[in-house]
Amino acid sequence: MSFDTVAHNRSRQQFNGVSSVWLFGYGSLIYKVDFPFLERRPATIEDWARRFWQGSHDHRGTPEAPGRVVTLVSQPGATCKGMAYRVSPDVFEHLDVREKNGYLRFSTTMTFDDGSNAEGLVYIATEDNAAFLGPASTLDIASQIARSSGPSGPNSEYLLKLADALRTLGDHDPHVFELESHLR
Repeated sequence: MSFDTVAHNRSRQQFNGVSSVWLFGYGSLIYKVDFPFLERRPATIEDWARRFWQGSHDHRGTPEAPGRVVTLVSQPGATCKGMAYRVSPDVFEHLDVREKNGYLRFSTTMTFDDGSNAEGLVYIATEDNAAFLGPASTLDIASQIARSSGPSGPNSEYLLKLADALRTLGDHDPHVFELESHLR
């Protein structure tokens, strides 16, 4: 699959007759909310783990020197904490462009802090996209993050803001916090 997933995402889900959709954010969508929303609530999804395995050629790196940003990888028994947003379907016009570097929209069940559930959408960069970098040691990942920068700023800023946002949510993500400790 190519880097640019905008057209692919726009053909994946139809929003005819739908007034709002839940969106689950687990990376920059937690702390960089540059879109309107109707409601925001902390939530978790099951059997997914957050990993800095996706290349960023358009925001936190360049095509020649990609940064690393998070995606979700399947991990039975894992829980990923994030932020759920109830949005108008037209918000995806913006988000599909923002998340175009290999991310596809998938359906997911979210569990809110009060125990209730809702179906929503989540952007995941799967291993078959052209920007997927895959696993590496946390030291190697932190080193790549430390030296990468792109149009949206230094890759280190992304990691540090995500770590702070997860602390605010009361989440302890060992992968993110280990990378943060290497970076500092």
